[in-house]
Amino acid sequence: MVKKAIIPAAGLGTRFLPATKAQPKEMLPIIDTPVIQLVVQEAIDSGIDDILIISGKGKRAIEDHFDRNYELEARLNDKQDESMLNEIRRISDMANIHFIRQKELNGLGDAIYYAKQHVGNEPFAILLGDTCIDSVIPVTQQLIDIYEQHRQSVIGVEKVPIEKVSRYGIIDGTKIDERIYKVNNLIEKPSIKESPSDLAIASRYILTPSIFKVLEKTPKGKNNEIQLTDALKLLLEKEDIYSYHYEGKRYDIGNKFEYIKTIIEYGLKREEFKDELVKYLKDITKEI
Repeated sequence: MVKKAIIPAAGLGTRFLPATKAQPKEMLPIIDTPVIQLVVQEAIDSGIDDILIISGKGKRAIEDHFDRNYELEARLNDKQDESMLNEIRRISDMANIHFIRQKELNGLGDAIYYAKQHVGNEPFAILLGDTCIDSVIPVTQQLIDIYEQHRQSVIGVEKVPIEKVSRYGIIDGTKIDERIYKVNNLIEKPSIKESPSDLAIASRYILTPSIFKVLEKTPKGKNNEIQLTDALKLLLEKEDIYSYHYEGKRYDIGNKFEYIKTIIEYGLKREEFKDELVKYLKDITKEI
């Protein structure tokens, strides 16, 4: 049973400067909801309410967001805005959320290692804090279901255009069932010729606690940082790893153009904006 989730959220967000100079990229809003709240909600919807967020310098806004704000609650109460008051209180009561700070930016693998004591000897989920996924069944729940079948680490993957494989970690896997692959190798950012598939590692994992012993021995790799993909390759020498081509659409908030598309697509999903937004898009397209 997977009961705990780790959400790494320590990166500087340099691709979104100057917006991220004083606020975490994970707090960028998808209309009116920070990205990281959507990520936390996915974990909760997957049956997990024990969440550790790995933050870093300048990330205090994340902690404040999930904390109580009594002054704001009092103001909303005075205005008799019961709907928003309930929503604000719900955010602070979403889950049992813990925080720990990555003292130095040494890569995703290093950030995950900070969770060792919190996780203990249990399997756990990883949800990257700057990536939300729209799906009918939460993607983390999909991965948990595969973990329950095989009792080994599971990597969430998605198909990417072959011309874009050099942007991702790519798996070399043997298909064993619909959407399920037994991983043979993981290759970080291969060329088109070198790429064994079009299945890219995509921001969601269920890992066994064995990963922590491996991380202790993982040397620094790309950007002189401890990379989780490198650790997974070492873990593969000790135990099986599976990947699952999950059902859902991923939105990477680390990319400015993808962020713009995310806002538009989420706006189209909301009834209060849909009709006006469709009309606006049609009108502005004609103007262009």
